[in-house]
Amino acid sequence: MQLHERLAAIIEPTLEGMGYELVRVQVQGAKRQTLQIMADRVDGEPMAVEDCSAISRAISAVLDVEDPIPGAYNLEVSSPGIDRPLTRPKDFTAWAGFDARVETDSLVDGRKRFTGRLLGLDAAGETVRMAADEGEHHIPLARVSRAKLVLTDELIDAVTKRPDQEH
Repeated sequence: MQLHERLAAIIEPTLEGMGYELVRVQVQGAKRQTLQIMADRVDGEPMAVEDCSAISRAISAVLDVEDPIPGAYNLEVSSPGIDRPLTRPKDFTAWAGFDARVETDSLVDGRKRFTGRLLGLDAAGETVRMAADEGEHHIPLARVSRAKLVLTDELIDAVTKRPDQEH
């Protein structure tokens, strides 16, 4: 099990109990590592500074007991933001209709980077579908190494002016 997977397994139960959902766990840096936790509220409300503070306190206590990262590290807790990373299969479905950038760990149709309109996942939930000027791309979800929404006026309007939307 990789470190980020172990961290997610340690952190997720605490977040879920508090009414949050883990979006991403990332460890960065060599000398002094930074553990970045990205979370969303389960109720769909926007994350506030108080949410991040509460998560930070709770996660710090859990990590102090489990001690999964050797040595000292910085803990950062944040919301995904408007141009959020797409890290879970449900993200590709929930954000269909918006522009996204997807990178793969190996070549897919002769390339590793794709930008276009996110069309969601195929019926089996295994392939990301995207529409671009050159046609539709079908990217195996297992090959996606990074994906995020592209900040556009359309995305900003959807997130800020329609609070009843499921995003």
